[in-house]
Amino acid sequence: MSTDRIMGGVTGRSKVTLGETTVSLTLLKPKPLMNITGPSVAAALRHSVKAPDAMIIIHDSLSHKPKALSPKMGGSANGHNGVRSVISALRGETNFHRFRIGIGRGPGDAAEYVLAKLPLEEKLYWNGDGIGLDLICNELERITRKQLESQGVP
Repeated sequence: MSTDRIMGGVTGRSKVTLGETTVSLTLLKPKPLMNITGPSVAAALRHSVKAPDAMIIIHDSLSHKPKALSPKMGGSANGHNGVRSVISALRGETNFHRFRIGIGRGPGDAAEYVLAKLPLEEKLYWNGDGIGLDLICNELERITRKQLESQGVP
């Protein structure tokens, strides 16, 4: 992992095997605050995958139960300011994948809840040994397979 000034955040690049297919994967953790990540994500798109439908945004979702993974292609920001920023920076483009990670809706102020520390149970679920990472990898494999099929690659 390294800081990439062009993309505006910390990046990691690797070849990974998803199922039986080896693909190039670029991860970006934008440096700006969530609500203004759009320009960093747009820069990453221009300098890596090029096509929005090959990009996946991972973000929290108050509308989904904790530890739920809800993949989605396209659509509106559904009130998520970070996704709204990305759509704006992409000039209205919404044809990208999203992995909505459920955090539920806690008591009190939503902003305070979202910014609070993740409960230990959820940290363990999403870490390298947890079930959540397996779910994400399975979805990455499904998306990769679908894109390769659309390109005529068996």
